[in-house]
Amino acid sequence: MSEDKDKINLPADEDPKAEETDSDHKKDDEYEEVCFMCRRPESKAGKMFELPGNIHICSDCMQKSFDTMNNGNMNYSDLLSQLPPNVSMIDLSSIQKQVPPRQRPKKKSQDKTKETKKQFSMENIPAPHRLKEMLDDYVIGQEYAKKVMSVAVYNHYKRVFSSREDGVEIEKSNMLMIGPTGSGKTYLVQTLAKLLDVPLALTDATSLTEAGYIGDDIESVVSKLLAAADNDVERAEHGIIFIDEIDKIAKKKNTNQRDVSGEAVQQGMLKLLEGSDVEVPVGANSKNAMVPLETVNTRNILFICGGAFPDLTDIIKERLTKTSSVGFQADLKDKYDDEPNLVSKVTTDDLRNYGMIPEFIGRLPIIFTLDALSEDMMVEILHEPKNAILKQYKKLLSMDEVKLTFSEDALHAIAKKAMERHTGARALRSIIEDFMLDIMYEIPKDDSIGEVVITKEYIERTGGPRIVLRGQEVPKIGMQ
Repeated sequence: MSEDKDKINLPADEDPKAEETDSDHKKDDEYEEVCFMCRRPESKAGKMFELPGNIHICSDCMQKSFDTMNNGNMNYSDLLSQLPPNVSMIDLSSIQKQVPPRQRPKKKSQDKTKETKKQFSMENIPAPHRLKEMLDDYVIGQEYAKKVMSVAVYNHYKRVFSSREDGVEIEKSNMLMIGPTGSGKTYLVQTLAKLLDVPLALTDATSLTEAGYIGDDIESVVSKLLAAADNDVERAEHGIIFIDEIDKIAKKKNTNQRDVSGEAVQQGMLKLLEGSDVEVPVGANSKNAMVPLETVNTRNILFICGGAFPDLTDIIKERLTKTSSVGFQADLKDKYDDEPNLVSKVTTDDLRNYGMIPEFIGRLPIIFTLDALSEDMMVEILHEPKNAILKQYKKLLSMDEVKLTFSEDALHAIAKKAMERHTGARALRSIIEDFMLDIMYEIPKDDSIGEVVITKEYIERTGGPRIVLRGQEVPKIGMQ
């Protein structure tokens, strides 16, 4: 009985259940209420009617419900009286609670002090030279690409925050990146978004189809950006969307069927790239009756498209040799076969011949290429960037109080193996994971090991790593 009294007299600030309900209530206050019937948030539908069971209905749906009841012939009192025994009405509150927070838009902050702290402005954008210096810490090589991106991003946000009172409207700086697989297209965009602290949505053009067909809707890319911005529309409208494998939506040649994943997708993306109001589902990739919708304006969203364009070099070769293919001054057919970065000579005509429609190319005014990685660049990628993969493994082994070092010959052996795979920098990770497996497995067994030196022989499977014990050295002992 005394325990019951203690529970009854427990102050609200000390009651753990009360604290839980308070915290849940605060979390709910961060998100907009969603109409139980039409699933529109209160920013769209207006003030909500709150019914028992935490059910919210907008004025439009409430009016429609009254009209249906008044104009209908059903006697609701007779319906309730004829219910069988032990049958109760449906608990609608349990259905209302099925809308998770990730599918509810966040309320816009009313606190002006908080709003000024979080406000995104031109002051948050570094100058082009400073932005390139920041990219240099993470991305090896690709000097031209980093320079172009730094200037384009800086101009894009100047356009976003510029006034249009003088009648001069700056066009969008959407970009098209062309480079071989593994050259760092996605990594460059990810690093850029992280440095700018803006939301980023990554998507693959291969999954996009025309509306009404199986696959991801074109507008789903904006829905991903809204999710990355934690359903904050204002923040999402200052974000970046990166569409990879853009070459896969090139116009199909010699086909009589409807091109739902090629030219139709390019046509559907035109308004998106230029800037339009898009209704996207909150917390889902497809629209349905159970998901609230939010309107996002894409005018200030920076679109970056990337692709390998594997057969583009053949089109460029054909154009370059076509101009002077007759007479003593003619170029040889194989003149450009050994050109390492032939794709850097690309023009908009080459892209049109590849299958990209002129309207789509016109909405990506900044076109630049990335160089194929050389062996020396691979070696630099291994150990120079701030978050280089070798630095990550060194940190892992340092937690076991073991020093990890790589000989210069070993680094070149790793890079050489990666070059043979023709997948760019992606190959480095899989190669290192392969030969580090045994080391990571054996090290925790023996506390006497103080240092592991990775040698060229170990990479080439002709020997083992050099193990340095604490206080003494044992040369080239292979780990079994």
